[in-house]
Parts: sequence; C-alpha cells; structure tokens
Amino acid sequence: MEEQRLLSAYKRLQLGPTPFSSASVVRHATDEGSPDPRLSFSRAYSISLSPHLIYARSNLVPALVSNKVYRQLEFLAVGSWWIYNAKAAHQEETFEGTNKIGRDQGGFLRKIPGSREDVFADKSIDLRSTRSLMKILKFAADPEAYPAVIGEHGDRFFPEFLAWQYKIDAKLQAPLQALTLAPDPPSKILVAYAVPRLHRHLTSIGIFGPGFGAVVPKWGGLAEIAQVACRAGAVGGGVYVLKKGIESIDVTTQASVSPTDTEGTAHPQSTVKLQGGDEVKARWVVGTHSTLQGSSSKTTKQQTRIVEITHLTAVVSSPLISLFPPPAEGSPPPASIVVVLHPGSVELPRSVNIAEVPAIYLIIHSSDTGECPEGQSPQWLSSAINTFLSAVPNEPAPPDVLWTLTYKQYHSVPISPPSSLRTDSQAQADFESTQQCSVVYLQDLGPSLALEDDVLNDVRAVWERITADDRDRRGAFMQFEDRVGVGVEEDDMY
Repeated sequence: MEEQRLLSAYKRLQLGPTPFSSASVVRHATDEGSPDPRLSFSRAYSISLSPHLIYARSNLVPALVSNKVYRQLEFLAVGSWWIYNAKAAHQEETFEGTNKIGRDQGGFLRKIPGSREDVFADKSIDLRSTRSLMKILKFAADPEAYPAVIGEHGDRFFPEFLAWQYKIDAKLQAPLQALTLAPDPPSKILVAYAVPRLHRHLTSIGIFGPGFGAVVPKWGGLAEIAQVACRAGAVGGGVYVLKKGIESIDVTTQASVSPTDTEGTAHPQSTVKLQGGDEVKARWVVGTHSTLQGSSSKTTKQQTRIVEITHLTAVVSSPLISLFPPPAEGSPPPASIVVVLHPGSVELPRSVNIAEVPAIYLIIHSSDTGECPEGQSPQWLSSAINTFLSAVPNEPAPPDVLWTLTYKQYHSVPISPPSSLRTDSQAQADFESTQQCSVVYLQDLGPSLALEDDVLNDVRAVWERITADDRDRRGAFMQFEDRVGVGVEEDDMY
C-alpha cells in the first residue's frame, strides 16, 4: 500500500517540472510576534538544495582537473562525523572532550571513529570491541578483499553481517552504518550497498589533507559546479535556453544527414517541442526521466523503486563552534560536519514501526561556505532539529531556529543491481538498454547525501556513444584543451 502511494505521488509529480512536493517556508518569529532581527536580508543567503559531500576518491575529482573547471571552484573540508546518543534519565554528567560533547540535559554527541587512529583514541571502546572494529576497518579498506565478500554476502543485511562475521554489537554497528549515508532503515541496509561506501570513506581520508576525506563546494553546493561548467560550455560554443521545458519529443523514422557529419552518414533526428511552441531539431537528446517528461518513447527495461525523502533546511542563530574542531593535527579548518541520529535516539509516534525508520542525517555548514552571514549556520535535516540543538554544548541556551524550508523529494532508484557502486561497463549496459533512437535517458540524482560515481559513469557512457563516430574525440572524456584566449587569470573571473 505504501509503495503504491509513493508510486502514485511520483507519477503525478512527473507531470510537473520537478519531483518535489509539499514545500513550505517559515520565517520564525520572536516572542513579541515580530520576525527575528538576526535574520539578514535575503541576498545574504545562498542555500543549496543539494548539499552533497564529494569524497576525495570520487571520480568527479580527476574529471574537474582534466577539464580545467577546477580553476573556478573552491572546496572546503568536511570535518568530524558525530552520532547523537539519547542520555538515560539517571545520567547527569556533562560530556566534553575530543570524542564526546553534550549538555547537562538531553543527549550527547559522540565522534564517529573514521579511521584506526580514531578507534584507538576512543577510550570508551573496550579492547574486544576495538579488535572487532579494527578487523572490519582493515577489511573494508582493502580493495582486493571486499569485492569477493560482496559476491558471496552482498544480499545479506549489513547489521546481520557485522554481528555474524565480526561479532560487533548493535551499539557499535550504528556508527559504521552512519558512514554509509544509507537512505534506508538500518535493518534493511545491504552488504552490497554498505561495504563499497565504507571503503570509499576510509580510503578517501588523508588524500586532500590529514584527518578528512570529503569536501563541499563553496558558495552553493553542486549548483556551483553546474554553474561553472555551464559558463565553460558557453565559452566553448554551447547555447542555453532558460525556462523552456520540453513538451514533447518526436523521433523521426526517416534518418537524415547532419550538415556537420563529414562522412555523410544518415542518423535519426528528433524534433523537440519546447514550452511556448518553439521547435528544435537534434540528432541527440539527453536528459533524466524527470526532465524529458514529454517523450512519447520513454521506456526503460530497468526496474525501480520509489524512495521518498523529507528534507528540512534551517538557518540557526549560532556558528556551533564546538562541533567544528580540526579533525587532525595539520588539517584545514572544517566548514562542514555530519551528525547522525539513529531512529532509537529520537522520539517517534507510537504508531511508527521503528524498524521501518531510516537514520536522520544532518549536514551542517559554517558561514565559511558563504551560504549565510557570519555567526549563523545552515543545516540540512530531515527532522529532529530541536533534539540535536539541545545537545550542542557551550551555548547559554539552545540556538534559535531563524528560518526553515521543508519539502519532500521522490527518487526513482534501480532495484537491480541491489545498490552497489556501479562500474563504467554497467553504466554502458544500462545506457544501451534505455536508449530510444536519438533520445537517451540518464539516471535521476539518487537520494544519497554523497555524490555517487554513478552520475559521472552514466555521463561517460553517453559521451562514448555519441562520440563513437568522431575519431578526434573518441576516448577523450572530460579531457578539454585550454580555451583559446582564456588563461588562468581570466578563468578566475568566472
């Protein structure tokens, strides 16, 4: 019944421009009933709807280097990962230190050990558990060991695998599950999903600097990367037509020869009708299922399931300095952190089955990202904002929430392969199965809070197909020469 409801909602949204619904914005007022004066003017904020983490091992990193777009981008370090623990009623001590912080009331935040050094430094972990954690971390970091285990145990649930294979109890399973950033309930996370993402997290640490393994773009998340790429494309001859959605796509049955094709090969042509009545003819039309909604030939052999994510973006009245310690000696100041609240640590309605509730992920940025004025913090939470703020120490009172945006987002997620990180060859196979003449469908951006390699793998599969007949460009994916007349200093203007 729930799956049918989500599918129905997703289909209704596909008739519109985006797979979003139930959006609301609240500017919180003070006790006197007037808007909080600490909320600045609107242009002082640049809040991203895609606050994704980019791991150092992400395939996007070498792509940004090879196409030279990195010159116009600035990245900031993601610091510590924290997990919220609800404190028992009889506990009254204040938690402070390198691994644990909190207030006298409510719960506390514990730093998630993300490396072997962190495990040894956490004195709250007993010797037996330390050995177990060291084994799983060593296994997950070995690129030759974990693929064989996925082949044998990939369809097992991750909590069951940790308890059976490594004797890790439920208390220590939660931090490992948190590092996967899985959108599913902990009891439903598969080994095929969790282990590759645990490997990515562990092997990314130290590449860009000591103690951290992920970064975030300054000034606006993934939108900043898209904007810089569009500017580079415009300089290279690309043309952009804004606010013109696609109404229909008609693929002609009679092929024609493109005037730019030196070999005189006939290819199918598409007639794209835009909103407003304009028509464009193209040999190739590329987009996601949510953007190419008007295509009459849209079909796919790939089975999918619908995932509904509830987002809450908030601006709070504190920089939350205590949550941004340097992750290691010599590391740059972090501008982002991750806080995880597992279902058992927050109050839920009695009617809710806790086994069906996913973890709550909080992406917290400092004002160094340029998204809000100094002294404030943008946060991306799915719920439980007050629960988290009550645990932040070194504040006279819990920080105030100044502004919130809530909305739901629907994702169409492939069922097979189960959820493991796909290879380039798998992306090429998916591309071939979804190609309809000259119309090509890419996967929609998934629900993960980390940018998945699938995104660029899909783009590469399309690139290789489109350039298959171009001898000069074949195999040169994301390898662009310097644009004529544009040097480093001019690039910095973008």
